[in-house]
Amino acid sequence: MPLTRQDAWSQDEDLLLAEVVLRNIREGGTQLKAFEEVGKQLSRTAAACGFRWNSYVRKQYKSGIELAKKQRKEAKKQAKTQEKTEVAAAPVSDAPNIPSEQEKKRSNLSIEAVKQYLDDLYVKAGVADSQDVNKEKIRGLEKQIYYLSAENEKLETQLRSMEEDYRALIDIMERAKKRVGPKGEDQKQKMNFQVEAKGNLEKVEK
Repeated sequence: MPLTRQDAWSQDEDLLLAEVVLRNIREGGTQLKAFEEVGKQLSRTAAACGFRWNSYVRKQYKSGIELAKKQRKEAKKQAKTQEKTEVAAAPVSDAPNIPSEQEKKRSNLSIEAVKQYLDDLYVKAGVADSQDVNKEKIRGLEKQIYYLSAENEKLETQLRSMEEDYRALIDIMERAKKRVGPKGEDQKQKMNFQVEAKGNLEKVEK
């Protein structure tokens, strides 16, 4: 196993490192691959090459890195254009086309199967719509129950008030009979009663 160098980097080694890294960038390779390649040539580790590139050499070749990236981009575009051209210019084969598995599956789909699938979608959509309608109905019924409960409570309060007024009126009439006493009808006709502010009867002479 060869010994790895740990001495200082020379200018020629920096130049070799830069050339290999820029070439890998242009060709679409990775920097790690470039570090490994340089490490084998210089008997250094890939980590040492990467450290030297990131800490010193890369700063000296900023414009070269940008140019290499542009060249890589242009090369990709040219490759795609050439591929499209080759496909368009390819001669049509007289051999019968062999359908793919996906095409076979499509051909096996009958009109009935498609219709059944669409019907299932329609049913699912109808179920979802009916659920939304039921939710709206439930909310409407809940509102009606709330309003009816409030109205019922209001009517019960009014009924209790009327019952209290009725009992008070009966009580006033009973007290009026007691104040008249067992006298004749003529004396009853001469006397009249009015209700005081406190609810008591007051005798009024005609």
